[in-house]
Amino acid sequence: MVASKYVRTAREPEPRAKTGKTPIIQLRNLEKTYTTARGSLTLFQGLSLVVKAGEMVAIVGQSGAGKSTLLHILGALDAPTAGTVTCASVNVAQLSPQEAAAFRNREIGYVWQFHYLLPEFTAQENVAMPLLARGISKREALNIAANWLREVDLEDRGSHRPGELSGGEQQRVALARALVNNPRLLLADEPTGDLDEITAGRVFDLIERLHKSHGLTSVVVTHNMELAARAKRVLRLENGRLAAYTPHTEARAGTI
Repeated sequence: MVASKYVRTAREPEPRAKTGKTPIIQLRNLEKTYTTARGSLTLFQGLSLVVKAGEMVAIVGQSGAGKSTLLHILGALDAPTAGTVTCASVNVAQLSPQEAAAFRNREIGYVWQFHYLLPEFTAQENVAMPLLARGISKREALNIAANWLREVDLEDRGSHRPGELSGGEQQRVALARALVNNPRLLLADEPTGDLDEITAGRVFDLIERLHKSHGLTSVVVTHNMELAARAKRVLRLENGRLAAYTPHTEARAGTI
């Protein structure tokens, strides 16, 4: 079973490939078509992408271009109509639902625009959830979660519930939860979209720091051109394809 490949202890993360050497993401001739009441809607046609180990890539584009759908496909939450999707050396399009769930839990960290923290649990318990899903004991999971709260500068907020945290603190808890399983790939979909400008900058600072210190490969979808410009590469999704993009013009305005 493919799922067994992802059963490792949280204290033994898989060694990272050297930065810039090994492709972590490879998309080849990707197509995605939806059938609607008005006919077929094609989001991607012949889309290809290679992201190497250690890269941070920002994806920009107009609303409705398919940026979130692309992240869903990268993270085995959706399947392409055609083409190949390889993430962390795994052809994710061929995984069974159970294997895909195990793959996501082990290899991918997700951060969304909304934090999706469970309101009835504390910050520490929320961070521990992915570990508990893997069968880690509650005591060990909470200890690891506490360490990750220190990583995001929230060691004194572990006993607080989401409603007792600020928006920036909630997003930092969500980031700790995304990384608690030591994934190789971080997917972030508008991670600062609900935050004010100052708080957004601080959260992105943290994403950059963790990206570097933990050897992550990161793909960030954003409308914020100033933040996008801080990535190693910026790609624009338009007319179903990705192209290199230099966001100098829109950076003055901040968003597109």
